[in-house]
Amino acid sequence: MCATNSFLRSLGVEIYASGHRRWSDTAKARAVADTLEVGATVNAVAERYGILPNQLSAWRRKAKQGKLLLPAPETDEPLFAPLVVSAAPDEPTEALTVPNETIRLIFGQIAIELPLQIPAVRIAEIAHALEASSC
Repeated sequence: MCATNSFLRSLGVEIYASGHRRWSDTAKARAVADTLEVGATVNAVAERYGILPNQLSAWRRKAKQGKLLLPAPETDEPLFAPLVVSAAPDEPTEALTVPNETIRLIFGQIAIELPLQIPAVRIAEIAHALEASSC
């Protein structure tokens, strides 16, 4: 139990004397991200974090709904978002009139405008979160 508590504290989980734990969104997102690893199961990850599987499933639902932002996957390779190219519409749309001072991410009915100065890592995190919420 002591090893579990020190592991959880390293993630930023507050552990009270009563045994109650307060999970930060970052810690919840890390647990959810661990369930997305190849071969991982909700039960195994829940056991590692010392929580019930249904609690972890609730956090996964929040992530799919876009209410919990997951960290970008840790990899040595560059991350790329999938690009879909389609035929240009006959008439220009509002999306084509956005000034060149922003980056526009369009995912279905969701459009997100970001300043040009935003780091590529943050754009990858947002694209990853949009991809995760599409299930």
